Amino acid sequence: MSLDSHTLRSLDVHGNPSMKAGDTPGEPGSEQTDSVAQRQAGENRLIAERREKLAALRARGVAFPNDHRPDALAGDLRAEYADAGIWTAEEIEHQQRRVKLAGRIMLKRVQGKVSFVQLQDFTGRIQLFIHKATLGDEAYDAFKSWDTGDIIGAEGVLMRTRTGELSVRVDVLRLLTKNLRPLPDKFHGLADVERRYRQRYIDLIVTAEARETFRKRSAIIGRIRQWLEAEPRRFMEVETPMMHVIPGGATARPFVTHHNALDMQLFLRVAPELYLKRLVVGGLERVYEINRNFRNEGVSTRHNPEFTMLELYQAYASYHEIMDLTEAMIRDAAAHVLGTTRLMWDGQDIDLGPPFRRQRMDDAVLQANPDIRPSDVRDRDAMAGHAERLGVAVKPGYGWGKILLEIFEKTVEPGLVQPTFITDHPVEVSPLARESDTDKGMTDRFELFIGGRELANGFSELNDPEDQAARFHAQVQAKDAGDDEAMHFDADYIRALEVGLPPTGGLGVGIDRLVMLLTDAPSIRDVLLFPYMRPEA
Repeated sequence: MSLDSHTLRSLDVHGNPSMKAGDTPGEPGSEQTDSVAQRQAGENRLIAERREKLAALRARGVAFPNDHRPDALAGDLRAEYADAGIWTAEEIEHQQRRVKLAGRIMLKRVQGKVSFVQLQDFTGRIQLFIHKATLGDEAYDAFKSWDTGDIIGAEGVLMRTRTGELSVRVDVLRLLTKNLRPLPDKFHGLADVERRYRQRYIDLIVTAEARETFRKRSAIIGRIRQWLEAEPRRFMEVETPMMHVIPGGATARPFVTHHNALDMQLFLRVAPELYLKRLVVGGLERVYEINRNFRNEGVSTRHNPEFTMLELYQAYASYHEIMDLTEAMIRDAAAHVLGTTRLMWDGQDIDLGPPFRRQRMDDAVLQANPDIRPSDVRDRDAMAGHAERLGVAVKPGYGWGKILLEIFEKTVEPGLVQPTFITDHPVEVSPLARESDTDKGMTDRFELFIGGRELANGFSELNDPEDQAARFHAQVQAKDAGDDEAMHFDADYIRALEVGLPPTGGLGVGIDRLVMLLTDAPSIRDVLLFPYMRPEA
């Protein structure tokens, strides 16, 4: 059950048209050019100095050791000793607890015979108290030549300084990895957004907020797995192919590749939907996959060619039960990971606690557009006239259903800030959804919108093989007419339906967009460790 594909022109990280080979950027001022050149020259000097230090280490045979095994973590120690009322300086001194740490030097202050270091590992930072008399003259002199960014191992006894800072009184100190490229000067993060995305390893080192975002992403996905697999839901996680002979499961343009040994064309999957429903045919009645999908479309703050989806299918469920499941799952993930269902996204207060609003698509369009009469909705010519008045582009092949969707996206979708299920989508734009038993031309389908953005798509699955075959034929005709995102005809999937798919409800949730929501991230690139970027010149 895949999110719809909205093809956008390629954008850069700031939302502007991306530069292509041969494009000429605006000429920077000479002052700016000189500043960049000076900065680069200064960095090159530092790199040269650090390479000399590494060469000296190699000559002594002590470069890149791999025999230091830490037994404690910075964040864990700080949490354990957080209560200064209980863990006073005297109490910690009496305990004489010895620890062994490893991490990166993030801050270094040398004050004669005493020095302080902020050591960072994956759990946080802790202060090292280094005294020449304790460490020894030779080791202390070597330490003074080390640089911010170096990775070190430290051993010593816990203490609390006069200012109340939990620290380690170091008596053993080793350089484990020499840093050759200096870290950014500003330790609160990278100011250059493009560099943050291209060099995520730097961003993660210097930006605590970035590390927290990806910690939450992992926690969100882990919680969804736990929730789905727990009683009474009992979903089973499965894996399906990522290379397809026939692209299907969503209206999207696929990436094309080639299998050399078999000399055949293959497609990176746009969605796992048709394979997952084959499993339901096979008797695996509750399945889900957290998967990577690939769509050959534009790049924007909400779109990346490679993205993560949750897709699930439940036999003997309709889109009503799937809406209930979607709402409960998202609310649970927020409460578990954030500790609250109230959050801020893109400057908007959003509350996941109350029941999510539910509204039909045609009713939402009529409410937002008083000039459209109820009798116009299924009149293709009338809807085309309204679309022209609203500045919505209409292609000759569009029926009233497709035009209704286009008008909805233009006039309704941006205003859906609080969680809202938009239900009952036209058959024309829902080739895999079950047609309504009571409202012909509409399907038992919903999309979930929060903050003006689509987060999920679900429906009662079409399990009539003859109806599905007819819709595939219609998609083939649309493709022949020039629709690059229309589906192919999948004969094996029709054969599976002929074996018998029980009444089934399906769901697709954009994991990246859900993480954006729960971390207040303005761009999908902020929640992808390695977002798509044009190659550097």
